[in-house]
Amino acid sequence: MIWSMKIIINTDSQYTVTEIVINCNRMSDDIEKMLAALRMLDLKLTGRKDGRQHIIEAADVMYIESTDKRTFMYTINDTFESPFRLYELESKLADGNFLRASKNCIFNINHIQSIEPDLDRRLILTMEKDIKIAVSRQYAPAVRQKLEDYNG
Repeated sequence: MIWSMKIIINTDSQYTVTEIVINCNRMSDDIEKMLAALRMLDLKLTGRKDGRQHIIEAADVMYIESTDKRTFMYTINDTFESPFRLYELESKLADGNFLRASKNCIFNINHIQSIEPDLDRRLILTMEKDIKIAVSRQYAPAVRQKLEDYNG
């Protein structure tokens, strides 16, 4: 299949908001991927570190983990505590590229460097900075399917 795309950018000071319009003959997986990426660019999260509130780009978050009734967001360089529970963040990030790895972890597929099968139908994800995330066998089929869809 040959996929062609025409991009038109109109720059004018009269525009106060950036508007993206997609004209297509049908929705495709490629367009869905593009929409997910665009949604992630616009999504911000808040987290605490060193007694201060920070605004974090959702696309920068590698994974989010819940431990001892606290939720932490991990970027390449920092760790932030979220005021939200894991299921609330999962819901906020549902349109993006975040998937559940286990009952206490969700991850951003854009930060995966490699995937390897593990014992008992589990997966081991290697994220940036060689961080390993285990995907439980309960969530492994959905992760495999999303990655297959993601790769087209």
